[in-house]
Amino acid sequence: MGVGITEFLTNQLGAEHPQVIPISVFIAILCLCLVIGHLLEENRWVNESITAILVGAVSGTVILLISKGKKSHILVFDEELFFIYLLPPIIFNAGFQVKKKKFFHNFLTIMSFGVIGVFISTVIISFGTWWLFPKLGFKGLSARDYLAIGTIFSSTDTVCTLQILHQDETPLLYSLVFGEGVVNDATSVVLFNAVQKIHFESLNGWTALQVFGNFLYLFSTSTILGIAVGLLTSFVLKTLYFGRHSTTRELAIMVLMAYLSYMLAELFSLSGILTVFFCGVLMSHYASYNVTESSRITSRHVFAMMSFIAETFIFLYVGTDALDITKWKTSSLSAGGTLGVSGVITAMVLLGRAAFVFPLSILTNFMNRHAERNESITFKHQVIIWWAGLMRGAVSIALAFKQFTYSGVTLDPVNAAMVTNTTIVVLFTTLVFGFLTKPLVNYLLPHDASHNNTRNRDKRTEPGSPKEDATLPLLSFDESASTNFNRAKDSISLLMEQPVYTIHRYWRKFDDTYMRPIFGGPRRENQPEC
Repeated sequence: MGVGITEFLTNQLGAEHPQVIPISVFIAILCLCLVIGHLLEENRWVNESITAILVGAVSGTVILLISKGKKSHILVFDEELFFIYLLPPIIFNAGFQVKKKKFFHNFLTIMSFGVIGVFISTVIISFGTWWLFPKLGFKGLSARDYLAIGTIFSSTDTVCTLQILHQDETPLLYSLVFGEGVVNDATSVVLFNAVQKIHFESLNGWTALQVFGNFLYLFSTSTILGIAVGLLTSFVLKTLYFGRHSTTRELAIMVLMAYLSYMLAELFSLSGILTVFFCGVLMSHYASYNVTESSRITSRHVFAMMSFIAETFIFLYVGTDALDITKWKTSSLSAGGTLGVSGVITAMVLLGRAAFVFPLSILTNFMNRHAERNESITFKHQVIIWWAGLMRGAVSIALAFKQFTYSGVTLDPVNAAMVTNTTIVVLFTTLVFGFLTKPLVNYLLPHDASHNNTRNRDKRTEPGSPKEDATLPLLSFDESASTNFNRAKDSISLLMEQPVYTIHRYWRKFDDTYMRPIFGGPRRENQPEC
């Protein structure tokens, strides 16, 4: 797996195992990146992604000088390495750490942004690049490539914005940005896989329906598999109670079952990213309450650590790969053509995101106009949501390598051009948009104003206490048919007026009554907000 300066270091150090040298160097650079990120933490102008890219670029420059212009990176990126080893801990941690109350309370809005938004963005980016690339002299891409480009650049990276937003002050905005980021990545990967199954030799009017059907199949089956594994793990931990003998075993069960869910999804040609996300959500909701307190605390730190290292690893590689001389020489585009193509892609990303964020926000506000408990998505919030999804990250890089390279290497000039342009777009959006995120958020949401809005919102009275509606929507056999009929009628009326809040409240009652006694977890009245 090691290339570049391996021979140089082997000759200098006399190592018996050449593979050990590049890995050791990369780990050392990774440690350096963590130290620099710690020193820059209080600045908050740069996040871990920006730090890793800059450190990677500097490291790539040094390696390039040492190897006399032959190589700029130590390791060759293999998309299988990303999808099998690096992506699972990132997505699982997102599901495990998600604030479930806010996530599911805004579930419909998050799903509309993360699913419908990806479809809209994919269409705009695909058709935009198909129309403009030939005008710039960039030809040779197939219809499958253009659709793949749409999915590749519809995947977002919201880490930078999330580090700046204050969850306690803007809970709605934070929940939407975080939730959409996770669902967006999952949808992009599922849609990417669906595109690969299209038979372009026999296109007809049913092709779009087939793509949508494949997407629904992958989305639903992957979600069900993740939920099933999460519930199975919770049931096993609750029934056997590993903690009475060894806290190590219960933590190991959680880690292994999470990884098993991802591998099962890949084995059955489903979406591992969706499966492991919902597995993480279910484990956090049930399984984490079936282990000892020490294991519960340890598991959160372990999953967060694994995710953090994987993300830093990826962005560090992106920084070094930006100076890959081989790809630049192989590319069919000149320097001006590369700037033109990457500029078109960036413009399509801006347009594609605006095409769904603002309309769907207006639609969400209209649907929730009767819900006193729900905040509206203000125009300033819409701008921040739009901006948060402009950065491109690890998933875009991985999908581009999967589409246009073989084990990280390509000898085709057109494919090499797409890989270099993907790297440029990721670098530009992460660095430039990332640096501008803090001043934009501070300008649109001044700290004092947002804090006052939160305090005013907390003073509002919430309609319909869950305790008052404890029997809804569950019908009772001990009461008359007319009583049950009136209860059902009231439930339907409430559902029509406040769909999201009503569904969420009914689910809490069902969860307390049926799910928690079987799969574990404290009663709702004893559970802290999560």
